[in-house]
Amino acid sequence: MIIHRKKKAPYEVTMPLTSLIDIVFMLLIYFLLTTNFLVDEGINIKLPQAMASKPQVEEAITIFVDKDGRAYLNEQEITMGDLFKTVKDMIGADKDKLVVVRADRTVILNKAVKVMDVAKSAGAGRLCLATEKDL
Repeated sequence: MIIHRKKKAPYEVTMPLTSLIDIVFMLLIYFLLTTNFLVDEGINIKLPQAMASKPQVEEAITIFVDKDGRAYLNEQEITMGDLFKTVKDMIGADKDKLVVVRADRTVILNKAVKVMDVAKSAGAGRLCLATEKDL
């Protein structure tokens, strides 16, 4: 009687996936925690759109103009007379300080220009009208 031996299956090489999954999740958590989620809070305005806009990285004085033409500084409504005094105090001796006007896209142009004129007369060396990138 001939007896045939059963051939043993060769050993399969397996990679332990548990530690690999742990590392992937740790990397995911790291990137989620270190990502800078910018939330621009303040006055609810819709900025005008421009194709050639670039992000602003310089610290500046920001004046908001809402759709009704009211001016806001540091999220508080301010009159034009008080705006002049406050901006003049904030600029101080730094005549090259940037003043950014973030006007709503539906505001009448005259009201945004008045705010820019007040900032210029308060001593602002540089004025900028904020826009958002048009996709």
